[in-house]
Amino acid sequence: VPVPKPLLPSPPPTEAARQLDELLADLGHTQSKLAATGQGAGVPAESLLDDMLGSLTRDLQELGITAAPAGLCAACCKPIAGKVLTALGKTWHPEHFTCARCGQELDKGPFFEQGGQAFCEEDYHQAFSPRCAYCAGPIREKVLTALEQTWHPEHFFCAHCGKVFGEEGFLEHNRKPYCHQDFLALFAPKCRGCERPVTDNYLSALEGVWHTECFVCTECLTGFTGGSFFELEGRPYCELHFHQRQGTICHGCSRPVTGRCITAAGRRYHPEHFVCTYCLGRLHKGTFRECGDKMYCQPCHDKLFV
Repeated sequence: VPVPKPLLPSPPPTEAARQLDELLADLGHTQSKLAATGQGAGVPAESLLDDMLGSLTRDLQELGITAAPAGLCAACCKPIAGKVLTALGKTWHPEHFTCARCGQELDKGPFFEQGGQAFCEEDYHQAFSPRCAYCAGPIREKVLTALEQTWHPEHFFCAHCGKVFGEEGFLEHNRKPYCHQDFLALFAPKCRGCERPVTDNYLSALEGVWHTECFVCTECLTGFTGGSFFELEGRPYCELHFHQRQGTICHGCSRPVTGRCITAAGRRYHPEHFVCTYCLGRLHKGTFRECGDKMYCQPCHDKLFV
């Protein structure tokens, strides 16, 4: 956004300024003499000077010297009979060309124009310059526009880490700018498997989102090739490790028991795998004997151990 540049008053013409300076100097000397002798008491100084200026002008005209006024002052509307200042397309007494806000004289330095009025640099920026969304101060030079607000370039940085944005730009959340790293860390959904932000390919399961490579069996870290999985305490498991956690693995074949089940000695069996260790005949509850973590039918147990 372009920032207005200060203007400079136009310098007065050299010869005219010299003549009028001499006139004002004569007026000043004459006024001093009158004050010293007590003359002119009760007469306003401004009226007295106007009378003296008129008298001097007539005297100079009789001597063939032209002393025409340089113009009317835009502030007091009176003729300018000394140094003349040109600015904003008008002429001014130098002491009357002042800041429209604080009254500071502007004849010796730059000024800013707004609505046909002149302002010193400080008042112009305080009144008309855009404000920084971070520090609320006026922006005097370069203006950065973002998020429908204006900023000092050095004040537009990540709202979390404070780093100025590079070529990657920024991301917005609740009208605040963030670098990509902090935005993902603070606001992107987190993978239930690795707790890192999920930014592209993902899947939804167990009331959360997952990187596709992170959705695996919690126990063996194997993916679910068939597309099905078992859930236990909010975590995914393959069939084998789900049943291991549940204690539903057949003690005979080490495979999950999903249908009919026989429980004996605190262990579970497929009915067809609940057999005598020696003769492999099927056992029935209440008709088996246990020895050394193994099951036997009554005849085999008696034959081997009695």
